[in-house]
Amino acid sequence: MPEKKDYYEVLGVAKDSSEKDIKGAYRKLAMKYHPDRSEEAGAEEKFKEISEAYAVLSDPEKRQKYDQFGHAGINSQYSQEDLFRGVNFEDLLRGFGFGGGGARGGGGESIFDMFFGGGGRSRGPARGRDLRYDVSITLEQAASGLESTIEVPRTENCGTCRGSGAKPGTAPSVCGNCHGSGQITRAQNTPFGQMVTASPCPKCGGKGQIITNPCGDCGGSGRVRKTRKINIKIPAGVEDGQHLKLRGQGDAGAQGAESGDLYVVMNVMPHPKFQRVESDLLLEKPISFTEAALGAEVEVSTLTGRAKMKVPAGTQTGTIFRLRGKGMPRLQGMGSGDLHVKVNIKTPSALTDRQRQLLEELAAEFGEKRSAKSSEKEKSILNKIVDEVKSAVQ
Repeated sequence: MPEKKDYYEVLGVAKDSSEKDIKGAYRKLAMKYHPDRSEEAGAEEKFKEISEAYAVLSDPEKRQKYDQFGHAGINSQYSQEDLFRGVNFEDLLRGFGFGGGGARGGGGESIFDMFFGGGGRSRGPARGRDLRYDVSITLEQAASGLESTIEVPRTENCGTCRGSGAKPGTAPSVCGNCHGSGQITRAQNTPFGQMVTASPCPKCGGKGQIITNPCGDCGGSGRVRKTRKINIKIPAGVEDGQHLKLRGQGDAGAQGAESGDLYVVMNVMPHPKFQRVESDLLLEKPISFTEAALGAEVEVSTLTGRAKMKVPAGTQTGTIFRLRGKGMPRLQGMGSGDLHVKVNIKTPSALTDRQRQLLEELAAEFGEKRSAKSSEKEKSILNKIVDEVKSAVQ
């Protein structure tokens, strides 16, 4: 048996990582190695490895024993089945395009099934896999909301045999080996009492029925692959990474079982002007130093057009002004955020001799002791600068 790797190294986290950090690291690696998603060689074994590491490190008691004694503290205390008991991997991974955490070809098996081949539990026909579909939208579309049609590849019940897998005019027969249960149970006497285990029936593959005349369109599986057009409605105010859950729009279940769900994930593209913080927007606005010194009314961009904003005299570069209600709409009609405008004062890059002379006179005035008379003189000089320098800064 190869020596097991350190669980913290497997997940790529430090030994003092929080429960939240460990959970986040597991979900990230599961996205990469889950057998329903990854085409890498050995992906399923890697997925089992990270799942075992998470099962130990997410449980405070198991983690304490592992930190103190290493793998010996785990192997001596827990069976392989005990390691995973109480960990709800299905909830951890649901919404990421996985059918309840299932393995490739399993049609929705749980992680428990991946390790133990069913673990003795009778599950019945497998629920269809959940699917993920990513949609890219602009910030303007996120602000206004939109209706769209997406094309989703998925498995559906065969229309020819209506999901039975049998050729029209025929019907599946009950498996004589398991008598329709899909499982074979075995009882074994042990020093601890009688142990009963169950495994999928080898004759019918756990289906409970035998198809002697398979449907020609689906090959007896009862399901076919199709690309389906689905209408979606994206609400105004949606944020990057949020998703819509469309119940029953995922892959069809086996033998008439429940279909999976479709998760439409929003990818809001970066905007060239606006930065978004939840429902607020941040915009940088360049203004001339004469506008900053004397005050002005300037126009700023919004997601719906342009708005006027007053800049008071004496405004400093980096000052932030707030335009209420000009940000992103909040979900469920809870009003809108604000637009925060940060002003940056532009410095002239080229001056004529006359403009330089006026600025030098102004600098000299600022260096004198201020008085009512000097204040009037400064205002006069500033007015001249407005006329003669404005062309250089705008």
